[in-house]
Amino acid sequence: MTPTQLPGSHVLSFASILDDQTAKQAIELSQLPFMYPHIALMPDAHFGSGSSVGTVIPTKGAVIPAAVGVDIGCGMIAVRTQFTKDDIEAKGRIDPWILRDLRREIECAIPVSAGNYNDADSLDRWYAASKITLLEEAAKSRRVDLEHSPKWREQLGTLGGGNHFIELCLDEEDRVWLFLHSGSRGVGNKIAKKHIKIAQQLCKTWHIELADKDHAYLPEGIPQFQAYLNELWWAQQFAHLNRAEMMDRFAHVFGQWIGAAVIEEDRINCHHNYTEQEHLFNEDVWVTRKGAINAHTGVKGVIPGSMGTRSYVVVGKGNKSGLYSAPHGAGRLFSRNEARKRFNADDLAKRMEGIEYRHGDEWVDEIPDAYKDIDVVMADAADLVEITHTLRQILNVKGT
Repeated sequence: MTPTQLPGSHVLSFASILDDQTAKQAIELSQLPFMYPHIALMPDAHFGSGSSVGTVIPTKGAVIPAAVGVDIGCGMIAVRTQFTKDDIEAKGRIDPWILRDLRREIECAIPVSAGNYNDADSLDRWYAASKITLLEEAAKSRRVDLEHSPKWREQLGTLGGGNHFIELCLDEEDRVWLFLHSGSRGVGNKIAKKHIKIAQQLCKTWHIELADKDHAYLPEGIPQFQAYLNELWWAQQFAHLNRAEMMDRFAHVFGQWIGAAVIEEDRINCHHNYTEQEHLFNEDVWVTRKGAINAHTGVKGVIPGSMGTRSYVVVGKGNKSGLYSAPHGAGRLFSRNEARKRFNADDLAKRMEGIEYRHGDEWVDEIPDAYKDIDVVMADAADLVEITHTLRQILNVKGT
């Protein structure tokens, strides 16, 4: 779609479904003096903390720690395997009864839910050791202080809760994909909160008036700016390796379940909550994608739908107006509390018919009806990305 410029602002919106509250957030954010060249709202944009989820925020000479949010480096990883639907059906019909044992094996291999981490035996059993070494070396070289998170190693290879998930999917040719969504866990949360607080304290000291306290920023040239970038980069690396560790375990478990080792024909691992420096409109700027993926020309990405709907593997079209970005998912229509008022476990069960998942009312707020229609989101994103594969889930794992 052709982007719409929101009135009285430097905000371009690609969202055909956009509420006033989300638009107001974007307009207020765009009035900060270091925004350049404009803010881009993705098709899945919805109200968030400080700034809307689904916002691409380019800043010149400063960064906003709260813009990334507390789940630094949150994103997706997808692997296309050599297997097909026929290989699964060789074990019996594709239905929840056949897939239930696989779901339970996945839940044994990958800790799920908030606060649930690995034990020492799990770290030794799986593949985490080499990844932990990389992160230890990176923390040392970047002078990243991790004293606030003594159990960060045990968090590597864990899913968390909320909208994080693990899925087994089939594409348009019935090829099997392994698919999951997670971020930097508790260690990333603590890093984010630490620097958000520092930015807020500094802006208060400097008597800077802000429309929202979560607009507090760190300007280039002060020690706190570089300290944040170092720890932000480390947390993004943690998130990337966290997904890789879980995917390695998922592939192992699936291979054992189906009876042959997984051969990876493609692997895509992408952030959708992160900051990095890019050259835009002839300037070096800090690009924060809060609920958005990199969609530079030819860059592969993954856009999940909501629980029970389709997801997409895409390639970027390099849309300049969209700041070389694309949506990160369906985007919420209702808050979690509102979703629980409107829907129940029976409603979710109907939407998840034919998909193996752990039943219960813990996931009612993830029902597809609480999200925007993913088909509308992808239609709005037609100028941002090209769809290369459409995935439908047959198994879903979530934490509470």
